[in-house]
Amino acid sequence: MKQVNWMLKATALCLLGMGSSLSYSADTLTRIKETQTITIAHREASVPFSYLSESKKPIGYAVDICLKIAEAVKKELKLPQLTINYLLVNGSTRIPSIVDGKADIECGSTTNNADRRKQVAFTIPHFFATARMVVRTDSGIKNWTDLKDKKVVTTKGTTSVKLLNDRDKVRALGLKLTEANDHDTSFNMVESFQADAFPMDDVLLYGLRANAKDPSKFAIVGDGLSTEPYAMMVRKDDPAFKALADKEIARMMNDGEFIKLYDKWFRNPIPPKGSNLNMPMGFLLRDTLRFPSDKVAD
Repeated sequence: MKQVNWMLKATALCLLGMGSSLSYSADTLTRIKETQTITIAHREASVPFSYLSESKKPIGYAVDICLKIAEAVKKELKLPQLTINYLLVNGSTRIPSIVDGKADIECGSTTNNADRRKQVAFTIPHFFATARMVVRTDSGIKNWTDLKDKKVVTTKGTTSVKLLNDRDKVRALGLKLTEANDHDTSFNMVESFQADAFPMDDVLLYGLRANAKDPSKFAIVGDGLSTEPYAMMVRKDDPAFKALADKEIARMMNDGEFIKLYDKWFRNPIPPKGSNLNMPMGFLLRDTLRFPSDKVAD
């Protein structure tokens, strides 16, 4: 009987500890204050949003925004210092990294959609992209109907996979689909003639093309399949941290700081090769600057 009572007490203590741990992990600001550390999830090759420099340091448009958010967190919590840890993620691991508490915020090129909002929350969008495709200029491919019986590569865990499957069913294109682990690999498959086309958000394709050995060999073609609002992912059960992130993004938009940051990454030469996307700001993002909101149309 004593052994049974001891086991019951041990089980209760264990459950209590688990409950405390779960509550603690959900309170991002409390944990950041106690550890004086924030963890930013980033991508390897999502140019110009989140990628690695020649020295393997995370850089990019989204990374810069997240560093501003980190500075706002430091100021809000009155911390003497704040250590920034980086966690490399890909299309398959980015959502689990937030859900499992491995990272506090994901800074990349992630689309805010209804399915993902079941698992995570999103900040005010920092970009709106359109799904198109990159092909070799000598491929003869101009639009989606030209993909009939072609080899097409997509990146795992991205929304373009579903869009392409839907288009394939409607048009009976007979696509030969394959998936790669990251955007660089997908692009390289087109470059090396292993695939005829790589559908993805247009801005990412412009970035990959700009950094290719010979950008003139590639073209971004096809009618836009969808509009993709990019936003930072944070934990769904922690509205206080999201509110602080949204407040800082809105401040940047209202103060004109956001436009300067956009011009830095989209209208000027960027590392590592000094390539320039020369991409004007789209009307949806311009409207968001005027009326910052995390609400998006699905």
